[in-house]
Order: sequence, then C-alpha cells, then structure tokens
Amino acid sequence: MSEDEALKDLAEHVEEILEDALESYEIVRGELTLNIKAPEIVKALQVLRDDPECQFKQLVDVCGADYPDRYPQRFDVVYHLLSLSMNNRVRVKIKTDENTPVDSVTGVFKSAGWFEREAWDLYGIYFTGHPDLRRILTDYGFEGHPLRKDFPLTGYVELRYDTEQRRVVYEPVSLPQDFRVFDNLSPWEGMTDIQLPGDEKAVKPAFGWEETEKVPQTGSKK
Repeated sequence: MSEDEALKDLAEHVEEILEDALESYEIVRGELTLNIKAPEIVKALQVLRDDPECQFKQLVDVCGADYPDRYPQRFDVVYHLLSLSMNNRVRVKIKTDENTPVDSVTGVFKSAGWFEREAWDLYGIYFTGHPDLRRILTDYGFEGHPLRKDFPLTGYVELRYDTEQRRVVYEPVSLPQDFRVFDNLSPWEGMTDIQLPGDEKAVKPAFGWEETEKVPQTGSKK
C-alpha cells in the first residue's frame, strides 16, 4: 500500500469517527490535513488522541496563520499531531476571526499551554479556558500583535532605557532616516538607450541567424 493510500484510509476512518465535526480533509505532498469546525476542536483532538487506530498522543505544535483577504475568518489555528505507535502525522486546522475566541485544548494536551500563549501574543487569537493566557514573547506593555499582516513594520511604539529615570520607557516611533527605496532593476535591463563601444559591430540579421548568408570558407579539400 502506498503512503497516499494509507493516508486516505486514515482520513476516511477519521471522517467516520468525527462525523459532523470534520468539514473536509486533503492530502497534499504526503501530508494529511483535517479541517475541523472550530467549536468541535476539543472533541476532535480527544478522539484523535484516544482512538486505537489513530493514537495521536503527542501535540507537536500549535500556531496561527493570518489571511486578511479571507474576511471575516482571517485566522487559522493549526495543530500538528504525532502518533509514535502508528508512525503517523496529521495537521488539524480551524478558522476564526478577530473577535471569536477558540476553546483551549490544554485539557487534552498540557503542552498546548505555551503554544496558545504564543498564538495569542503574536496574532491576537484568544483561547477560552486557558489557565494563564499572557504574552510570552513580547513585553507586557506591547501594543498590537506583530505577526498580523496589517501590523506596521515599525510597530506602534519604541522603547529605550532612560538613564535619568533608570527604567525602560515607551515612546512614539521616530525614524531618524527615511526608508530607502531600492531599485531592483538590473543595470543591463535599464540600459536600453545607451550604446557601449563595440555595439556598432552588432548587426541583427533581417530574418534570423538561420537565413543569413554563410561566410565562404577559404582553402580547398584535397
């Protein structure tokens, strides 16, 4: 049985045990992705963990993804699961928007705690039922969520250490130098109206190289 056939059998089994919780699935480049309804995520992960034919006992990662053009459900929450006993991996995805919280899965996998804090910190995805949902990578006074596609490159504030106050202070962003504009055009593409020495020797054939008159060879065959 090929790898894709084995993944298809697994997907059909998951489709049977999850019933209405599963919206769809896809197999791309040897990887199975399950698209789950957001309110059913806790139930779905419990089933994938406890079912004897799945046994996805390990949560490898939880991360966010931002698609602003997909309004209003611009965010994906992505869970990567591993089954050591079955030697299988699966990706589970749900969709949400900026205002709708997602159920925390820390009750199913304790390792989800820091992952969900990271998704909250960087994307602003809120997880209900999380025991300690705080920022984890940015400072407590940080404004915004830096991995959102609409977050400005300069941020909203900048911080520095003030020697007089002897503490870190926040200030509006100030740029001492404007952004540089880089022209990525190749110099050879841009030199359309400039002739270099030797260009006058290059004469383009009227009908292509195949139609040009061949230069007669000197000498003779014996």
